[in-house]
Amino acid sequence: MPEGHTVHRLAAEHQRMFGGRRVGASSPQGRFAEGAARLDGRVLVDADAHGKHLLLGFDDDRTLHVHLGIYGKYVFGEGAAPAPVGAVRLRLVGGSGWADLRGPNACELLEPGDVKVLRDRLGPDPLRADGDPEVAWRRVGRSRTPVAVLLMDQSVVAGPGNIYRAEVLFRQGVDPRLPGRGLSRGRWQGIWDDLAVLMAAGVRAGRIDTVRPEHMPEAMGRPPRVDGHGGEVYVYRRAGLPCLVCGSVVATVELAGRNLFWCPGCQASEV
Repeated sequence: MPEGHTVHRLAAEHQRMFGGRRVGASSPQGRFAEGAARLDGRVLVDADAHGKHLLLGFDDDRTLHVHLGIYGKYVFGEGAAPAPVGAVRLRLVGGSGWADLRGPNACELLEPGDVKVLRDRLGPDPLRADGDPEVAWRRVGRSRTPVAVLLMDQSVVAGPGNIYRAEVLFRQGVDPRLPGRGLSRGRWQGIWDDLAVLMAAGVRAGRIDTVRPEHMPEAMGRPPRVDGHGGEVYVYRRAGLPCLVCGSVVATVELAGRNLFWCPGCQASEV
């Protein structure tokens, strides 16, 4: 599932391509035909993201809410839109280009009150100016749940997925199995601040890189990582390989239905 940085990039691309313009909307697949008809000819007023949720505001006060889920994908193009290929849930056309949405978990029109309900059930987003780490800390600091699970709970922190949670906990030297209430407030702030830096870099680059300069391939004389999930990382999907920092074998375990990765040496147990 795309992590929050990807959705913020999608918001920026919608704003660049369609912002302030009337758009043509259609549902070649037919599953969003009624919603597309309501959007057709409307002006895209703003494009926003909150965690993994894309929110496109139009001039009739309705908001298009898209959640890509596991299979959702956007394709953008310049110039005239080609004939639709595959199950295109929504096509937007305007300005100098077009965008096709396929396979989202959610594609729906929301009234203003519904948008507030959606936002209220999400935690703060480290990529948003209004993201408040104190709001998340109120839940994290009193929870018996492992911090690794809390970081994947979108009602606690909106945006991080499996890669960012594994990498930020490594970078901050936190055992992922540590209960939230075992963190100090300062340690939590370090996690939040690092998430904000890493995810902002992901927005700029369009990929996830979490390795510090001294541990990059050219600095260590090692081959670069080859993985469709992103760039250079410390522990994510590196189970059984030596840690880039201490040499310990990277461990993995299933936690709350997801594979968790960590370094037993750098993230000494505090459980």
